[in-house]
Amino acid sequence: MTVFLCGFMGCGKSTSGRLAAKKLGCNLVDTDELIVESEGMSIPEIFEQKGEPYFRKVESETVKSLCGRTVVAACGGGAMLNNETAAAANRNGLVIFLDVPFDTCYERIKGDANRPIAASSTREELLERYNSRREVYIKNSGVIIDASGTPVENAEKIAAAVRERNR
Repeated sequence: MTVFLCGFMGCGKSTSGRLAAKKLGCNLVDTDELIVESEGMSIPEIFEQKGEPYFRKVESETVKSLCGRTVVAACGGGAMLNNETAAAANRNGLVIFLDVPFDTCYERIKGDANRPIAASSTREELLERYNSRREVYIKNSGVIIDASGTPVENAEKIAAAVRERNR
């Protein structure tokens, strides 16, 4: 089963996902890393040279390409905002929203030059984006996890949700 982790930037998708993948006996695939590899440029370079719409298109294709694979996929913060992408992920796997308070995410992402949206936005703009995205994440996820614990605790919650789904 493909497990798609979604949530706001800095919620712990990659960190907790890597630990959850080990617990589940599979690999973690980070969609942002796949995009960087396939495009041959960093995410900030993609945004600058090709624009956010192009990035979102590639992001959607990347998520869909993982459907049916036995992996934990750490999806970029915008991946499950696309209803078509979210529907494909839900049809072919389990979408888990890692729900983390904004202040925690903000502390992790502020000043991160590798996150174009975070780097170019004020705290207030990011909070507005967080609030609007959170509702979409909830709508487009099969499972919602309070991921405000440690990465190990969050990984166990992810693994437990997958095991429950597989029963």
